[in-house]
Amino acid sequence: MRAVNGRNGRIIASELRVAHTPWARARGLLGKKALRQGEGLLIRPCLGVHTFFMKFPIDVVFLDRSNRVLATVESLKPQRVTRLMPACGSVLEVAAGTVAYSGTSRGDEIEIG
Repeated sequence: MRAVNGRNGRIIASELRVAHTPWARARGLLGKKALRQGEGLLIRPCLGVHTFFMKFPIDVVFLDRSNRVLATVESLKPQRVTRLMPACGSVLEVAAGTVAYSGTSRGDEIEIG
């Protein structure tokens, strides 16, 4: 799977995994030593994330149930927690720098497939 910004056509993640089971959502990116540019994890359903026990920063994209961007967090460092977003349907975790590179911002529609 992949994620593309529908507004500008830029690829956010060319190698996108989906975490939709309780175990996969709980595990998230734990155990990974890094997240390469182009890799991503879509956590569904999800209202917020943490980076406890991680060793690298990530960009976080909060999506509503229609895959529209509600908010972004750039370079979330290890040992941090995002705020909870009640309107959120899923969260996209990608390599730090991806949000800026892809020009992703609030209101953009993300095409996932």
